[in-house]
Amino acid sequence: MTIRLYNTLTKSKEEFKPVHEGEVRMYVCGPTVYNYIHIGNARVFVFFDVVRRYLRQAGYRVTYVQNFTDVDDRLINASKETGLSVPEIAERYIKAYFEDMDALGVERADVHPRATEHIPEMIEAIQALIDRGYAYVKDGDVYFRSLKKENYGKLSHQSLDELKAGARIDVNEQKEHPMDFALWKAAKEPGEIRWQTPWGEGRPGWHIECSAMARKYLGDTLDIHAGGADLCFPHHENEIAQSEAWTGKTFVNYWLHNGYMKMGNEKMSKSLGNVRQVVELRREYDPKTLRYFLLSTHYRNPIVFSDEVMQQAQGSVERMQTAVDNLKHRATVAMDGEASKELLNRLEQMTEAFREAMNDDFNTANAISVIFEAVKLANETVAEAVVSKGSIMALLEWFRIHGQQVLGLVQLDEEESLDAEIEALIAERQQARKERNFQRADEIRDQLLARGIVLEDTPQGVRWKRK
Repeated sequence: MTIRLYNTLTKSKEEFKPVHEGEVRMYVCGPTVYNYIHIGNARVFVFFDVVRRYLRQAGYRVTYVQNFTDVDDRLINASKETGLSVPEIAERYIKAYFEDMDALGVERADVHPRATEHIPEMIEAIQALIDRGYAYVKDGDVYFRSLKKENYGKLSHQSLDELKAGARIDVNEQKEHPMDFALWKAAKEPGEIRWQTPWGEGRPGWHIECSAMARKYLGDTLDIHAGGADLCFPHHENEIAQSEAWTGKTFVNYWLHNGYMKMGNEKMSKSLGNVRQVVELRREYDPKTLRYFLLSTHYRNPIVFSDEVMQQAQGSVERMQTAVDNLKHRATVAMDGEASKELLNRLEQMTEAFREAMNDDFNTANAISVIFEAVKLANETVAEAVVSKGSIMALLEWFRIHGQQVLGLVQLDEEESLDAEIEALIAERQQARKERNFQRADEIRDQLLARGIVLEDTPQGVRWKRK
């Protein structure tokens, strides 16, 4: 089946055709590491983690690059406020980023380049732009000539005048035109982090970082470049301009942007004080619940965060995992035999429905609906008086591929072993029940519940799970 995705550049759905058959080169803008990431940032990283997983499952060899911006004004300001160096601040929040993303099940990129480790590549790019007349030097700063670049504004679908009218432009008499943007910034204060260049000491502008790192690891033309809708202009617009002026080639074939995060009726923003950090939310909600929430709405639509929505997400994740756990438990007592043809046919239909959803602009919301069809089938199968192990294992394999490997919403690992004390308590409870000492059996159940162990008495015997 053909994958079709919505390209911001053309404002239409297009058939996905990579530059190199069977390979996908994908770049996702990573965080500026001056603070903990918030739930809006996490939407980018969780969703495009699923895109990568699905492309890989569809048979592509995916090279996935996600950068860290570890030098900019915000890091410099944080350095002044804390007394820590810019590299120390960056290291702290890169570590925090990985802790958050590991918890949310986001796989590491193939490369996580840091801006500060690629200064030579940026200097090379800037010098090439100067040599070709696309950039100019003013008192140690280097600016890109927006007027010189044909079709500047093509990603955000606005003319230069429209962009100028709608943009927040700092008054800067050094620029030839208000829409020119900084490729390099001269060092302003003593002790400020800096690098030596042919045009003086300073540090890179934000936009040139991604162009230099993307080209180094993925080549002149990328298949997919992605990020939040807030990056479309100016960041991605400027990336296109400087990269294509630098190489003379198309920079990216498919631009993907996810929608905004809303807190109730308001857009999440620092100015409104309604930003929720992932490290904070992980203390309130299970990470799988957060991941489910972020995938439950089509990525291009706004997504609304609320406690009510999160409670619903928690219930949904529990339904999925319980269905999988019930299958695993039933597998231990199921009779030998092959999967029924009827069940295999239903699984094949659900596989096609899942692929149809994901092939239609990576519609995770519809894909999740298919997962719940599988949950219903799993529950029906487990409830049957007689069921073959082949049927149970076919269902588990379906969940492993679609629910775990692609969406990352269920876990099929082997059950963790209980320590000897808890095992002894469960055995004691079973013995108490046999002896009709129900008071003691209930006491043990309550004791285990207080320790986060939930017991379930099933026709196949007692089973347990963590709360």
